This record gives sequence, C-alpha cells and structure tokens, in this order.
Amino acid sequence: MTATALEARTRSRRQLLDWRLLLGVGVVGGLLVLSLMTGVYDVVGAEDGGEMFGITRIPRTIALVLAGAAMAMCGLVMQLLTQNRFVEPTTTGTTEWAGLGLMTVMILLPSAGILPRMVGAVLAAFVGTMVFFLFLRRVSLRASLIVPIVGIMLGAVVSAVSTFIALQTDMLQSLGVWFAGSFTSVLRGQYEFLWIVALVAVAVFVVADRFTVAGLGEEIATNVGLDYHRVVLLGAGLVAVATGVVTVIVGSLPFLGLIVPNIVSMIRGDDLRSNLPWVCLLGIGIVTACDLVGRTIIAPFEVPVSLILGVAGAVVFVALLLRQRRRG
Repeated sequence: MTATALEARTRSRRQLLDWRLLLGVGVVGGLLVLSLMTGVYDVVGAEDGGEMFGITRIPRTIALVLAGAAMAMCGLVMQLLTQNRFVEPTTTGTTEWAGLGLMTVMILLPSAGILPRMVGAVLAAFVGTMVFFLFLRRVSLRASLIVPIVGIMLGAVVSAVSTFIALQTDMLQSLGVWFAGSFTSVLRGQYEFLWIVALVAVAVFVVADRFTVAGLGEEIATNVGLDYHRVVLLGAGLVAVATGVVTVIVGSLPFLGLIVPNIVSMIRGDDLRSNLPWVCLLGIGIVTACDLVGRTIIAPFEVPVSLILGVAGAVVFVALLLRQRRRG
C-alpha cells in the first residue's frame, strides 16, 4: 500500500472517529430515551407496565432508529447517483411505486402476510427507480429543478393510478393508512423485518467509495475503471429494498432523504463513507424529534410523523432553493 493510500485511509478514519459524532450520539440517545418514556400508558406505575413497555415502546423506538437511518441514507445515495441535491425517494416516485406494489399484492393475495407485501413493494420500488433513471437519461435539460420535477410528475402519475385502483377495489382507506407515515401501529411481531434496512446500510458503507466515484459522472467513473451502470443498478436496488420495507412497516416519510443529506453535505462535503454515520444519526434524530412532537402536541391523540416531516421538509426545500439562487 502506498503512502498516499495510507494517508487517505488515516484521514478517513479520523473523519469517522470525530468527537462531535460522539456528542451527536449522546444527543440522539437522549431523544431515544425520551421516546421510550413518552406515551399515554403508564409503563412505570401500571401492573403490566413492563409487558406493555416491551410490546409497544421498545419496538417503536427501534423502528424510529431503523426507518430514520434508512430513508436518510437512501436520499444520500440517490443524490450522489443523480448528481442532484433535490432528489430522494419521495421526489422520484419510488415511494409511490412501492405503495402501488403493496396494493397490487393485497388485491391479488388478500390474506398475504408481511413478507409477500414487502416483496411486492420492493420489486415495484425497484422498477419505479429504474424507470426514473432511464427517463432521466433522455432528459436534455439537467438543471437542478428539472430532475425532481420529473420525479414528482412520475410519482403523481403512479399515485393517480393507485388511487383509481383503490377506488375500484374499495381500498382507498387502506391506501391512506399505508401512506400515513405513522409509528402508532408498530408493535412487537410487526416491525422485525425493518432489520433488513440495517443490512442495506452495511452494504452501502461497504461500497461507499464506488457510489462516491459514480457521483462524479459516468465519464469520470468509466475513465477510472468503474462499471458505472452496475453501480447505478446496485444503488437503485439498495434504495428500493430500504424504501419498500419502510413503506410496508411505517409508511411514507417525506423529505427526510432531502433534508438530512443536504445539511450534512453543506457542513462536511460529499464523501459518502465519512458522511454516512452523520446522515444516519441526523435522520434518526429528526424522525425521533418529529415523532415526539406528534405524540405530545395533541395528546392523548397522535399526529402522523409524515405531516410534521412534510411541513419541515417543505421549509428546508424552499430554503435550499433560495440558497442556490443566491449562489447563482
């Protein structure tokens, strides 16, 4: 190994082992502890409080960690592969495709369990992501706003198809529940498949350098010996798996993949490997904070996380647009 390679590896390790990251872990850990103790049911004083704590609070907190990290990570990967700051699963139609796949499975197999639903959502999300990438290759205008507009339009078309099918099959209410983006129904025995996204996060970290090089563009990636199309296919597959799993278990978490990577990139740059822990940590923190707000703002009732994320994400989206306009 050359001296330059050793120096680069040492620098990357130093970036990962940052005291500020440990501070962030402490802050997010405090939010997770607060999440464990927040709720209408008295898990401390009630006779069956310990049992309810294990059935509801622990699974919900674990789901917050896995779903927040997964969707933030998906946004980072998609932004690198498309070279666009405003791309993430909810602005490319990936989430809508996952919902269409989920509904198709429920229509064809009404008694299907979580695994068949998840497989249908993942396959549809992968098809939708590849359709977006293929369509993007044929778009002559690659301005920063054109790409997400194309994705939002494709998502709107898929959503319209899903709504029409739901009306015809009397599943409109179920469709609304699937896209609510709420952790209310996350219980023990229903969230365990979310651990799949932890494996996706590990896979992204392993191939992080390839995604970073692919983010420089097809020409540069090919010149350095990288199979650009294979990397894009791998990235689309990982994003589809994470999005499909989260959509089935939790629902839609809008703008999370847009907010988190942009904040981290503005502070730390665009190195995927060193940014990934920060992206996952910030995604967990934002989802947990939004969930705490949703559980307390009109207690004992709950506001879906997707509503709070949508409002916050819209504000950040506008702020990013204004920031880019000021910079020309």
